[in-house]
Amino acid sequence: MEFRQQEGGDPVKRFERLEQIRRMDPVADAPEIYRLSVAHEFPWDYTRALELALYRTYAVPSIGRLLAQTAEMTERSQKRYDDTALLLDAVVEHGFASQEARTAIRRINQMHRSYDISDDDMRYVLSTFVVMPRRWIDAYGWRRLSRHEIVAGTEHYRALGRHMGIPGVPETYEEFEALLDAYEEAHFGWDEQARRVSDATLDLMASWYPRPLAPLVRTATLALLDDPLLRAFRYPAPSSTTAALVRCAVRTRGRLVRLLPPRSAPHFARQNREVKGYPNGYRPADLGTRPVPGLRGCPVRHPGASAADASCE
Repeated sequence: MEFRQQEGGDPVKRFERLEQIRRMDPVADAPEIYRLSVAHEFPWDYTRALELALYRTYAVPSIGRLLAQTAEMTERSQKRYDDTALLLDAVVEHGFASQEARTAIRRINQMHRSYDISDDDMRYVLSTFVVMPRRWIDAYGWRRLSRHEIVAGTEHYRALGRHMGIPGVPETYEEFEALLDAYEEAHFGWDEQARRVSDATLDLMASWYPRPLAPLVRTATLALLDDPLLRAFRYPAPSSTTAALVRCAVRTRGRLVRLLPPRSAPHFARQNREVKGYPNGYRPADLGTRPVPGLRGCPVRHPGASAADASCE
């Protein structure tokens, strides 16, 4: 068995945290289970899965078009990536009751209130956060998610949905999955502005690696996309050989991780090398956008916004 010494404690066996998770209540202990899963068991996989979750929302034209109009993903891609990761991470790391999480959720809500975003789109985006990690980890992780982790992740995002005031949030993982599949079947489609957001995101991902590797990174990323996404953005499908090689490589990484010692300390999104914009630290209250009405970045006021929201904050 592989071990890693805990700080000031006994060695941790590879499956010890899974055993710990299975002894917990998946609903009552959902925050701790989700934190263990995200920060100890699968930090790399959750990062990739949540990147894919947000990316696939661009294929819904109403979402992709709005992101293009704000210019956040096309002109300030790295900052948008950093802020999204850090705001969501604050809730995971510190818990919903913490000051950090309350501030992060307040910022998320202030930004969303600046735009005319439908409840249907909001529910769909939330569903990607629930469903895509399970699908990614089951395909590429060092083990599959346990039922406890699936339920805990669902409960985490149900709580986030409540804090964001999203009505009609599904109650179970299966309901989230059905919502996601039905919404994508009904709404995925071509939009020129959404394609610009997609291209900018692929360029951002390639920028994290040495420049000569950029074409390879783009090809590998496209090879991990499913056919409905490729069709919506009108990308040529990679060859079956390329897709098989890339997916085999990611699965092999998962098998190798299984042989490594487990983590002795949590790894949160703020520690990811892809988060580059705040080398001197940050405060959740300072993250995100503060668009000004009438200027690029706040093209649409939400019809339900109050006078207090007139600054688009």
